[in-house]
Amino acid sequence: MIHSRVPIYDLREHVGRTVSVCGWVNTLRLQRHMQFVIVRDHTGMVQVTHKRDNGPLEAQLEALTSESAVKITGRVVDAAQVKLGGLEIVPEAVEVLNPAATPLPIDEHTGLEQRMDWRFLDVRRRPATQLLFAVQTTLEQGMREYAYAQGATEMHTPKLMGTASESGAEVFEVGYFGRSAYLAQSPQFYKQMAIAAGIDRVFEIGPVFRAEPSFTSRHATEFTGVDVELAWIDGVEDVMAFEEQMLAHAIAKVADAHGAAIAEHFGVEVTVPTAPFPRVTMADAQEILRKGGWDPAGEKEDLDPEGERSISAHIKEATGHEFVFITHYPVGIRPFYHMRAADDSSVTLSFDLLWKGLEVTTGAQREHRYDVLLKQAAEKGMSPEPMQDYLNAFRYGCPPHGGLGMGLGRVLMVMLGLDSIRQASFLFRGPNRLTP
Repeated sequence: MIHSRVPIYDLREHVGRTVSVCGWVNTLRLQRHMQFVIVRDHTGMVQVTHKRDNGPLEAQLEALTSESAVKITGRVVDAAQVKLGGLEIVPEAVEVLNPAATPLPIDEHTGLEQRMDWRFLDVRRRPATQLLFAVQTTLEQGMREYAYAQGATEMHTPKLMGTASESGAEVFEVGYFGRSAYLAQSPQFYKQMAIAAGIDRVFEIGPVFRAEPSFTSRHATEFTGVDVELAWIDGVEDVMAFEEQMLAHAIAKVADAHGAAIAEHFGVEVTVPTAPFPRVTMADAQEILRKGGWDPAGEKEDLDPEGERSISAHIKEATGHEFVFITHYPVGIRPFYHMRAADDSSVTLSFDLLWKGLEVTTGAQREHRYDVLLKQAAEKGMSPEPMQDYLNAFRYGCPPHGGLGMGLGRVLMVMLGLDSIRQASFLFRGPNRLTP
């Protein structure tokens, strides 16, 4: 008789019946009179209990190794003394689907770098890491739901470009039929083309490549970007409002589906933010920080990581809010396509969103007027020729628009209280890591 596979979390419904569970050998306790095997699947763990009888089952259980893939068929019985759900399986058949070699290359004491070398085992053995990907799925689902509800169209833009986008300094060059192509460091220009194409609101969740030799806990050379572009805006405020509502919706969804599990595995409470988020201009942020002793020489145009953490802490204390928009960045540290403020041409209509001190988003109103774009590119010493395809999008009636780019890994990192972005992606890519 064939017994269908039952997920471990569902076993309580099958007490008294014979079922099959498929999973991995988590731990073996082979005693003189009894054999105990803890089997783990993606939903939980169960104890398999066998009284030694010199039979074939005893020999099979004795030969098992940790992390072997097994199918155990047996009767589910109530066992109040068993910590794992108060039940156990008394085995009738044991099938080793794939034995695991011994010893395992990692254990609970292995450092992060070596765990990354064996990431599939690392993820499999740690329920918290499996939870991370469930949270990521729910978070993306929440973002998409909000974007769809706002009438946004999901786009898939090219990741290969004929010219180096934006500054050109942080792109990967790849061979392309005897010439060079570049991996896109942002879908920025393509999103704007979609706006010029009459697609009213655009979003994309996809890979982004940055050739930055950064070895920090928050940088990766390939990551997943959440990009949005909105047409016919009245100002950059429309973009910030879209983002805070999208995040509030998605985080509420995560809190609802996984809040208890996140508290258990990560020791973090997911707080659903209320909109609007606080907003502070860059000039005001710098003034607040300098009063506290940051940048005593007064030379920094941008906020460094310490400044980002300090201003977030200040806002949290003042408003109770974990998020803050820093707005009106100086022209010198923003790209040529950011619109400048009408009343102060030294600042851009742009923002960064900080969550608990980490920058998770950059956004802006874009300059949509062709002549102004040309002038601003020239001021930055950029030649219009390589960008002609991009610039052409503004010559034939492109509407006012703005948008944002958010790092999915950074959002997860802050949400789950992780130390490094390495832990917030399945297979991390950095300057020193192209494997596995």
